[in-house]
Amino acid sequence: MAAIAPADRHSAVTEMPDELRADVRLLGGLLGQVIAEHGGPDLLADVERLRKAVIGARRGDTTTDQVAALVAEWPIDRAVLIARAFTCYFHLANLAEEHYRIRILRQRDRDDVPLKESLAEAVRELRGYERPDDLIGGLEYRPVLTAHPTEARRRAVVTAIQRISGQLDAYNAPDRGAGEREEAHRRLLEEIDLLWRTAQLRSTKLDPLDEVRTAMAAFDETLFRVVPQIYRALDTALQPGTGTREPLAKAYIRYGSWIGGDRDGNPNVTSKVTREAVLIQAEHVLTALENAAIRIGRTMTAGAKDTPPSADLRAALARATGDFPDMVSEMATRSPEEPHRQWLFFAAARIAATRRRDLDLAYRSPSELLDDLRLVQESLRDAGALRQAYGELQHLIWQVETFGFHLAELEVRQHSQVHAATLEEITSGSLSGRGEEVLATIRTIAWIQERFGVTACSRYVVSFTRSAEDIAAVYELARHALGDRAPVLDVVPLFESGADLDNAAAVLSGMVELEPVRRRLAANGRRLEVMLGYSDSAKELGPAAATLRLYDAQAALTAWAEANDIRLTLFHGRGGALGRGGGPANRAVLAQAPGSVAGRFKVTEQGEVIFARYGHSAIARRHIEQVTNAVLLASTPTVESRTAAAAAKFRALAERVASASERAYRALTEAPGFAEWFALVSPLEEIGSLRLGSRPARRGLGAPRSLEDLRAIPWVFAWAQTRVNLPGWFGLGSGLAEVVSGGGLSELRSAYKEWPLFASLLDNVEMSLAKTDRAIASRYLALGGRADFTGQVLKEYDRTRKLVLETTGHSRLLENRRVLSRAVQLRDPYVDALSHLQLRALSALRADGDLSERERDRLSALLLLSVNGVAAGLQNTG
Repeated sequence: MAAIAPADRHSAVTEMPDELRADVRLLGGLLGQVIAEHGGPDLLADVERLRKAVIGARRGDTTTDQVAALVAEWPIDRAVLIARAFTCYFHLANLAEEHYRIRILRQRDRDDVPLKESLAEAVRELRGYERPDDLIGGLEYRPVLTAHPTEARRRAVVTAIQRISGQLDAYNAPDRGAGEREEAHRRLLEEIDLLWRTAQLRSTKLDPLDEVRTAMAAFDETLFRVVPQIYRALDTALQPGTGTREPLAKAYIRYGSWIGGDRDGNPNVTSKVTREAVLIQAEHVLTALENAAIRIGRTMTAGAKDTPPSADLRAALARATGDFPDMVSEMATRSPEEPHRQWLFFAAARIAATRRRDLDLAYRSPSELLDDLRLVQESLRDAGALRQAYGELQHLIWQVETFGFHLAELEVRQHSQVHAATLEEITSGSLSGRGEEVLATIRTIAWIQERFGVTACSRYVVSFTRSAEDIAAVYELARHALGDRAPVLDVVPLFESGADLDNAAAVLSGMVELEPVRRRLAANGRRLEVMLGYSDSAKELGPAAATLRLYDAQAALTAWAEANDIRLTLFHGRGGALGRGGGPANRAVLAQAPGSVAGRFKVTEQGEVIFARYGHSAIARRHIEQVTNAVLLASTPTVESRTAAAAAKFRALAERVASASERAYRALTEAPGFAEWFALVSPLEEIGSLRLGSRPARRGLGAPRSLEDLRAIPWVFAWAQTRVNLPGWFGLGSGLAEVVSGGGLSELRSAYKEWPLFASLLDNVEMSLAKTDRAIASRYLALGGRADFTGQVLKEYDRTRKLVLETTGHSRLLENRRVLSRAVQLRDPYVDALSHLQLRALSALRADGDLSERERDRLSALLLLSVNGVAAGLQNTG
């Protein structure tokens, strides 16, 4: 595929850094070579014709009708190959941008000044805080991985891209000789050829355990190694001398997972799946810990003469020799006079035994392993080997503290109605299969706790919590399942709808009166967790009204917790896309209600977000540091008071915006026939054929009759494909117009400058608008045959775009975010190409006519491949 020429996209390309331009040209050129080798020069020529046509349409040199006519010329099989070409191009362009971002992060990290939004910057800012040690000491960050189906790429495609990434690193390495560079070039071409030949679409549906194994790749390749680097960075920032003293940084990150535990609306997640999920997690973390202990043991060659073991270590080795004479003697023979090395090898053997379930040798808990590691650490310290005591060995200690033997806490989620129905069945004496499964799940939680400890699985999230009775139901079911042997449960209410968010504090008041909850509060230091659902609230209320409603819920819950002496953790159920609470996580933290963070942040990481944030160690580290920076700063009195003052000042303004916004949003989405129209103008139905995950795309069977029938992910995903991105912005324009019509533009501008919540809302809307294309969106909307709906959407788009720019003071969208703006500008024409290909398929399928089964299958293949490509081009799905 020909590289982007400066004449093609002048404004964006002139801003493109040389290194990024070189990588895009290299990868695009190699892809073009592969395309020509596979389909001949005519195929590459057709790809180029479409590329130039969509660029011409952006310039005004041609029209979208002419582009559509060009696309209609090709046979479907040819159109499929062209769609594959643009999809592969986006995978490579994304990779080039990722490499550039990593390069820039490394360059900036060489400066003496702390990197912006880093841990070092946060610690420096905290120096003036009244009790910085208390804040850092109580710091908690809990990312929760979920299997929400938003990753459109196959795992095979992701791994192919990772191999290309490795070869691009090798090709660009500054110290490579000509021969090595030529070999890296050859391997790049080989891997790009394989990417081209790899099927972009899944042929079989994922099951929940496939999703578990996919998530494990992020742990194996990134998280296990990055976490101690984060702690080391914090320790370095806190005090000089890290690695030669006892660390001041504690292990503050705890991963959670819903993958294999979230059964709300997913009948494929069973008690057996939950049991297998935690076993898979344990296998991965125990293998990683064993390998780390062996690696450190091999390097721990300090001799007993210069680094004498402590009396405690000598005694421990003697006991081990008595209990396992052959094993320890063999270690002593291999590592004579190296007691610290022997002990680490012995610890590695015990970790392996834990993984194999060899109970004679196995550790009974992670705390036993930590005791053994600290034993050798203290011995090294007492012998004066401080760098050995607090170097790589400390990393292993941090890894055990973070991941334990279970890797991530497996959380269970189920709908409140399922619990209520099961209790009714128990009362009637006739238990259904679903009811049996509810009780079996609780028994599985008890088994996990017995095997791996309470921290491995104790949180039970109740979707659509409406009252304290919904919480009591879980404890009652646990009693029916196991009686006095019921597992320890921390039941977490999930508030999702607008009404439920308003009623959340009242529900908690009833919840803390429940005897099982009172016992847990007494045992855990009065800690309570509440989950807030961003996706469903945004789908119900629209982005602006949902943002304010969630903020109000946070403020009310924070006040309730203070009044009731509760240490509250708010669990933010945020999606990856802007229409589901997505956007930059650190900015979202700083926009939270005052007092609601308090040094603790828990959030879902969903679908494509997992690999976007944890696919590369440098990006993973940057993401975690940015979030931690925001959590620390958002918890300081200075930021809290400033945010509180802004919220009070602009409260009435925000209510006017939210109220008018919600009215406009509901007028569209609750209008008769809207759901049916949406299904016609978008690839909503076809998205289910992408086999993105094990969870059904909608509630119930048949075409959606209302928004309630749709899950939030396909709702957002389908709108993104139409280039409308409606869930990310619709209604805000009407809200802003309500204020502007009364002469309030200057107040809106002040709110944007002073209130982080309002700024975050408008910035996210601006990003969503920038990914919207009015001309192409109009072609999608016309497929529904409802000029009234089309008019409403386009009028609101024009209003929102105009008033957002007037409020922010920007002359164009994303004016203050040059990197993102450049990326969107460069991608737009290529996304246009895929959109036109998708429109051809969608139009033919919607027209129905006399299509044969073969024609329908080929059109569906083109449609699905274009869906995959547009998702890659926009860099988000749901």
